[in-house]
Amino acid sequence: MKEIEIIKAQLELLLSHIEEGIHIVDDAGVTVYYNDAVAKIEGLTKEEVIGRHILEIFPSLDEEKSTLLKVLKTGEPIYEKEQTFTNYKGKRITSINTTLPIKVGGKIIGAMEISRDITSVKDLSERINDLQAIIYGKKRPDEKKTGAVFTFEDIIGESRGIKELKALAKKAAKSAIPVLIWGETGTGKELFVQAIHNESARKNKPFIPQNCAALPATLLEGILFGTIKGGFTGAEDRPGLFELADGGTLFLDEINSMPMELQAKLLRVLQEGTVRRIGDTRVRCVDTRVITACSEDPVEAVGKKRLREDLFYRINVVSLRIPPLRERKEDIPILVDYFIKKYSPENEGSIKVSQAVMDIFYEYPWPGNVRELEHAIEGALVIMEGDTILPAHLPLQIKSYFSPVRGNIIYQESMNLQETLEKVERDLIKKAIENTRGNISRAARLLGIPRQTLQYKLRKISEIKGENYLKEEKEIENSS
Repeated sequence: MKEIEIIKAQLELLLSHIEEGIHIVDDAGVTVYYNDAVAKIEGLTKEEVIGRHILEIFPSLDEEKSTLLKVLKTGEPIYEKEQTFTNYKGKRITSINTTLPIKVGGKIIGAMEISRDITSVKDLSERINDLQAIIYGKKRPDEKKTGAVFTFEDIIGESRGIKELKALAKKAAKSAIPVLIWGETGTGKELFVQAIHNESARKNKPFIPQNCAALPATLLEGILFGTIKGGFTGAEDRPGLFELADGGTLFLDEINSMPMELQAKLLRVLQEGTVRRIGDTRVRCVDTRVITACSEDPVEAVGKKRLREDLFYRINVVSLRIPPLRERKEDIPILVDYFIKKYSPENEGSIKVSQAVMDIFYEYPWPGNVRELEHAIEGALVIMEGDTILPAHLPLQIKSYFSPVRGNIIYQESMNLQETLEKVERDLIKKAIENTRGNISRAARLLGIPRQTLQYKLRKISEIKGENYLKEEKEIENSS
């Protein structure tokens, strides 16, 4: 037994230090192992994944699309399979997976998936291919698939903050001044960026987004500014994104993740309106509007030395803070209706949302913001039966938030006020009795109520649930 424990510890140590992502599930599809590499790829933590079914973590998958579940079903390995999926937080991932069955005595007891992340490479290649098609006339600019497709009409919300934000963004769109957009993940920063581009005089010119956190500094520099043949080993003549976006808009997301030395080069381009490809002596003029975004307060980013102060003043001519969903909860009903129409247009008007679900939506803090709400609705529409979205159809992280310990709304099918209050009271009293090992006086102090009141409530609970707390308490007090 000791040897098995040693081998297990050695194996876990090995798997935790390899670059590939390792995801292991049991024969029911529940995660039993999840290493740091795959957690980084998929934007989740071990605590969020281990012990949960694969379809709870990735609601965009089903039994046919999930390579892990398919291998569990067929017992046949899958090699080098490209897979694009969305986790429950709304993050979209593309990876190359090799999935293998785990067998003992000929019986399948689980499956293991080995993953390599190609999300940023895939996104970039798709954008560049699309831009090349535009440049060489294979399709008109207004037929772009990966360009700016959203307008201000697509920004849903009637709250005061959103209305004021849209009005300011429309004014900024009329000029070529730099705009810095910031807000938490999932608030819709790129939605505003695309809307600004499509409202501007550059709307028929290229729109190119680039996440500055997705690539290392050396690769990002070549992508932004271009390269010339012989500039470095393997370099070819290739224009950078500034040149490809000439006349249009270049959107630099997560600007605070760009290495500081590259921020200095970006500042020079913005000030001079020229770029020089890596290894080149020739300077090229570009007319590219730059819109930037970050997921933290840019002033704090400057203070923490993640954003150059001189670059901040250059890109922050107009600043737009996108409020998190918890600050604009009056927009939730509008957003819910919009996402239902988006993901179930054939059932428009017939899908209802229970009052229990709406109560939960108003109470929940939405760490994933609008994107999390969108995927909650999308997932509910897939698994629901009938025409009403109920609490049981919501993602696990939302259901888990509402527990008696938290003191929030109790998650249950019936949201009758009296029943809910009684359940909260019973659960809190039971917890207090357990924590004080049946001592009523201490439990009453813990609950902040008189001892006599607690004794009365315990008699009621005893009648309802058949639990004789008073007898237990008396026995404990007598023994002490």
